[in-house]
Amino acid sequence: MAGPFDGFGRLYRGQTTINFIGKRVVGFTVSLVIVLSGAISLLVQGLELGIDFRGGVAWEVPAGSLTDADARGVLQKNGVESANAKIQFLTGAGTQVMRVQVGDQPEDVRLAVQKSFAELAKTELQEVSVASVSSSWGRSITEKAIRALLVFFVIVSIYISWRLEWKMAITAIVAMFHDVLLSVGIYSIFGFEVTPATVVAFLTILGYSLYDTVVVFDRVQENAEKFSTSRQSFANVANVSTNEVLARSLNTTLSSALPVVALLFVGSFALGAKNLEEFAVALLVGMLAGTYSSIFVAVPLLDLLKQNEPKYRPFKDQVATGPKMAALMGVDSPPKRPQDAVTSVVDSTEIADSAGDSLAKRATATLTHPPRPRKKRR
Repeated sequence: MAGPFDGFGRLYRGQTTINFIGKRVVGFTVSLVIVLSGAISLLVQGLELGIDFRGGVAWEVPAGSLTDADARGVLQKNGVESANAKIQFLTGAGTQVMRVQVGDQPEDVRLAVQKSFAELAKTELQEVSVASVSSSWGRSITEKAIRALLVFFVIVSIYISWRLEWKMAITAIVAMFHDVLLSVGIYSIFGFEVTPATVVAFLTILGYSLYDTVVVFDRVQENAEKFSTSRQSFANVANVSTNEVLARSLNTTLSSALPVVALLFVGSFALGAKNLEEFAVALLVGMLAGTYSSIFVAVPLLDLLKQNEPKYRPFKDQVATGPKMAALMGVDSPPKRPQDAVTSVVDSTEIADSAGDSLAKRATATLTHPPRPRKKRR
């Protein structure tokens, strides 16, 4: 009888028989819905760009008992529009800081607001920090990030085409684009702020996405050579390969995501480090998207590109599942349901009993046969 954790045991032994190719419509649909939702959100409300990208001034004041209304009152007193001001209260290490961000302001206005905040908070002037960033600096960062992204895609395409094959390079690039679009869309939907740390995280997650995809593709190529002399569809090769590396992909993601989750909750929520939150959210979303795309996007898409090749076309409608896939993988079939096991035990007993009766009858027949007639003496 299968135990409650038998499924997890088969997963970590690489003995699962999941038909990923048969579920590609579901995988593609989920990806399409999320990506389209993000695209619509980008068109409607765009991204919440940080001060480093849109330019402006930010003051950080020891909050004490200050409120949102107090901060807007200081801005209006100094002739600064407060309607679009972004006001945040950051907590950490037993202190609370109020951060006020507005568009770019002249030098004299920055100093005047700084003095007003110091008077309002009843603190020294140097305790109120002022940061000013030009929008051209953020634009320069964005342009460099895009150039780095394009160069990365070109180099990756060349390497995968040389190491594996060009169809795998195409699907790997599509999977990485999928991960970037999905991550950016989620940032737009939930209104997370985009900062230079976020851009760095977006570039970092491409590495995770590419790693997961290449691991699966390497096993696909290995199994394609293994089954080259047998009549197998590419769907069978892809399913066997994905099931064999499934545990490795999940373990890699889990071991990478746990420190990021700790960074997010301890660094951001407990210590109030806002920059850690911006970096950790992008990393976590990207890691999950990368693992998902390598299994449910890259491999099924590769099957669509390769199933009509001459050696796979005659068998493209053949998809092994359950015991047949287990036989291809060289592992035991999944255990039967408990009721099936009971039935099989009863059947085995009946077979044994019938076999025993047959043997007994044969033995009796052997021992009780009539005596052979004696020959007459001459």
